[in-house]
Amino acid sequence: MKAAEIRSTFLKYFESKGHQIVASSPVVPGDDPTLLFTNAGMNQFKDVFLGFDKRPYTRATTSQKCIRAGGKHNDLENVGYTARHHTFFEMLGNFSFGDYFKHDALHYAWELLTEVFKLPKDKLWVTVYAEDDEAFDIWTKEIGVPVERCVRIGDNKGARYASDNFWMMGDTGPCGPCSEIFYDHGEDIAGGPPGSPDQDGDRYIEIWNNVFMQFNRRLDENGEYVMDKLPRPSVDTGMGLERIAAVLQHVHANYEIDLFVNLLAAAKRVVDEAGAGDCDKDSPSLKVIADHIRACAFTVADGVIPSNEGRGYVLRRIARRAIRHGYKLGARTSFFYKLVDALTEEMGSAYPELKQQQARVTEVLKHEEERFFQTIAHGMEILETALASLEQGKPLDGETAFKLHDTYGFPLDLTADVLRERGLTVDEAGFNAAMNRQREQARSAGKFKMAQGLEYTGTPTTFHGYEKLFVEGTKITGLYVDGSPVEVVRSGDDAVIVLDNTPFYAESGGQVGDAGSMQNATARFVVEDTIKIQADVFGHHGRVVEGELHVGDAVNARVDGNRRTATMRNHSATHLLHKALREVLGGHVQQKGSQVDAEKTRFDFAHNAPVSDAEIRKVEQIVNREILANAASQIRVMGIEDAQKTGAMMLFGEKYGESVRVVDIGSSRELCGGTHVGRAGDIGFVKVVAEGGVAAGVRRIEAVTGENAMNYLLERDASLDVVASSLKVPAAEVGTKLANVLDEVRALEKEIAALKSKLAGNQGDALVTKAIDLGGVKVLAATLEGADVPALREAVDKLRDKLGSAAVVLAAVNDGKVSLIAGVTANLTGKVKAGELVNFVAQQVGGKGGGRPDMAQAGGTNPAALAGALSGVKDWVAQKLA
Repeated sequence: MKAAEIRSTFLKYFESKGHQIVASSPVVPGDDPTLLFTNAGMNQFKDVFLGFDKRPYTRATTSQKCIRAGGKHNDLENVGYTARHHTFFEMLGNFSFGDYFKHDALHYAWELLTEVFKLPKDKLWVTVYAEDDEAFDIWTKEIGVPVERCVRIGDNKGARYASDNFWMMGDTGPCGPCSEIFYDHGEDIAGGPPGSPDQDGDRYIEIWNNVFMQFNRRLDENGEYVMDKLPRPSVDTGMGLERIAAVLQHVHANYEIDLFVNLLAAAKRVVDEAGAGDCDKDSPSLKVIADHIRACAFTVADGVIPSNEGRGYVLRRIARRAIRHGYKLGARTSFFYKLVDALTEEMGSAYPELKQQQARVTEVLKHEEERFFQTIAHGMEILETALASLEQGKPLDGETAFKLHDTYGFPLDLTADVLRERGLTVDEAGFNAAMNRQREQARSAGKFKMAQGLEYTGTPTTFHGYEKLFVEGTKITGLYVDGSPVEVVRSGDDAVIVLDNTPFYAESGGQVGDAGSMQNATARFVVEDTIKIQADVFGHHGRVVEGELHVGDAVNARVDGNRRTATMRNHSATHLLHKALREVLGGHVQQKGSQVDAEKTRFDFAHNAPVSDAEIRKVEQIVNREILANAASQIRVMGIEDAQKTGAMMLFGEKYGESVRVVDIGSSRELCGGTHVGRAGDIGFVKVVAEGGVAAGVRRIEAVTGENAMNYLLERDASLDVVASSLKVPAAEVGTKLANVLDEVRALEKEIAALKSKLAGNQGDALVTKAIDLGGVKVLAATLEGADVPALREAVDKLRDKLGSAAVVLAAVNDGKVSLIAGVTANLTGKVKAGELVNFVAQQVGGKGGGRPDMAQAGGTNPAALAGALSGVKDWVAQKLA
């Protein structure tokens, strides 16, 4: 069976068992900051398992795109060296949300494997948690797996080997035993059965894991962990498509399945065309490239751009690792991006977003590859030189690894990858020290946390805020102080209140939560913010300012109308801005995030270039014309399929239920759960106040509306009047006058620079006689008064020419800072390198620097130590020459 057929067969089998086929979520979790990337099929259902979300189905099946290349789950360094590790893989899964449990889950798995996929029963082994007698009996007594092939994993109950087979979502929360299924690849492959001391061999391969969530792990009042039975046990299973494909296609390694055969052939072709000629078709490097194009393409398709932090940094690491392996095979021009076409042909039918984003993915990867090819040759040369002088058994020093990272774009694991191939290591501690304040990148906590830390089991909150801002006699159903439930809150307490009915909008979709107040005859509570504790439970954060409130009390809840109205203006303006940006910049513009509050709207969107002033003005004109037209807003609730037919804008990666709100504001139509103005004219006026980049390929604009827009324009007008008055011209002539003034300033700056250069040159001429002769090599270290960096550099160039064979260091002190330039003539750079020389001086004056072997620059913060540092240059050069 081909991989595509296996995927389809799996989904259709579970559909026949009453499961809803659910599309894969993006590889970037849209609403889960605890995950760097989607790494398992259950990720998109996490809130369902936790009880924060509800779906119109209780059974689901998916083929989920997964990435494991950062954070807790990081397989990157193994890819290319093992038969089954990938950065990107597809996880086939079936899920039960309080519906069926162990009996059906295990029977389904066995039936699919042995009757649909026709796997020999005697080739399958299973494991159960040591204490899970129920699963053991289902396997051995109902399904008929021989006892010797049903292995208990755990600490007691007759377990043959001590291990672990118990899954936990985190330190606390849902958890339960696992039951894994293994396939025996045969006696000719090394490795023992699951649970045995030699189980890490490749003979017995895990192909499926069934997780039974039946407990809730929590801390009791004594700080001890206890297990409570869940009222609705659930099932979460996962089977790697690549692994089961290898079994069904009778091959041992995942890279031998049909999906990879085609990608490997394409990888060889593009690498050969890029300069390799005829590389080895069995090279592990081709496996790295074929694996990495999948991870990179799907990551870019889901909105990530290469960058130096977070997910973008992981993407850059993966891409550059693939490029380096192509370089290793002989590629000397860009090749990696050309594989997007082959990947789309292979997987585009199963994942339409790959086809839709094909051109953009190609463009992004091409740009990244061209950038890296500009430095890879020099970086590899630096690395080879360092390795040639490396003492036997010593690791590569951290300073060199950092230089490769910082100057040549070599991530640390790429350098480590090169070293691993030669049986060498890198001094990671030294690298981390050199990074100094470098933020920890591409890591993510692996623990799931209860939303806001509040556990609530009461009735859901009914939201009335679309229709009114005041609800009378609503009942308090939950009270929390410091994250713990309480029965009463008193004056002065900071608390969270849950109501059975509320007019307060809870933060979601980029719109902030409402503020306001709630009170009764004896107490008053000021609401500062509103959030969702669960999908349909609202938490009102604030402080008791009078009296006390008890669970069960009735209160009158009132939203701050002015704040809500200002927020609605900004939210509705965001919709119009989104549409106008697509109209002006192109259909590739996609929302990447937003924050709407009473002060402003902040909108992030996909676009590869700055938005010009002219484009911003055009966007403002389009939006404000919509406002002037003053069309009535229309909000309709309908099924998701009907909404799609209306052409409403849907945000990729956003979770939508079966029923959605379609919001029409002017000519904009989007799916949105937020609050909006009744007519477009209620927005008043929109003014864009800022535009800039927040990441590669992502821009951000900020805008104000209504009274805030009016105040912004009045303040700017007042500022313009001040400038006009200072320039002694009417406001309309400020631009022309200011241009003239700036021209005069630039002319004066050039004149000053010329004078500084002349002064430095005169001083430099005088310094020639002060050079010290070391066996024919002239050494000069001196300070030039009043020189800036360009003047220092020019003086060093002239002195090298006059002195012949020489090493020169010149310094200047300006505003309490030291500037240093070192120059070495070409005949000496084999022994004396300018970068090392300038760093020798810089480190003594509280700084650092670097550059080419013949010219380098540095700075420092301790002028008092400069004279002593310069005095040591002669001995340092002499030592190098010796």
